[in-house]
Amino acid sequence: MIELQEKIQKINTFIFDFDGVLSDGKIYVQRDGEQVRATNVKDGYALQYALRKGYNVAVISGGYAESMRLRYKDFPGMEMYLKVHDKILMFHEYLEKHNLQPENVLIMGDDIPDYKMMLLAGIKCCPADAAEEIMHIADYVSPRPGGNGAVRDVIQQVLSAQGKWFNDDAFVW
Repeated sequence: MIELQEKIQKINTFIFDFDGVLSDGKIYVQRDGEQVRATNVKDGYALQYALRKGYNVAVISGGYAESMRLRYKDFPGMEMYLKVHDKILMFHEYLEKHNLQPENVLIMGDDIPDYKMMLLAGIKCCPADAAEEIMHIADYVSPRPGGNGAVRDVIQQVLSAQGKWFNDDAFVW
């Protein structure tokens, strides 16, 4: 636990998968073919708060629907990488773009396509309902399921440990 607390102090970047992390993993297909996912407003609050506090926040997902991009279009600075075939390559490109080291990054994934990318991160997290393979490599398993507060949980824990959660600027969106 002490090692994890030390790692938390180095985190300045959050990378999340979308399906099963920011959403509950269910995809609703509309008549026109559009795929719709549900996200959690408490996760959204934590994401925008982390952005306002100066953290890097990105989504790296193999999924794609315009609704995914639209959900976070008003979150200044949040980067969306959708329909990603090679998450490891995208992870390296993201680090290079932002001049980051892997130990600065917390990744939250939930399933096998996230596995190898997660191995590269300073802190590896997953929701309570992640695949067993992901739980085995996670430094932290949130008690919350994907799409239901798991993202809020990890952001709140990092910001709290760094003295940046629930400050005077927390009361506005």
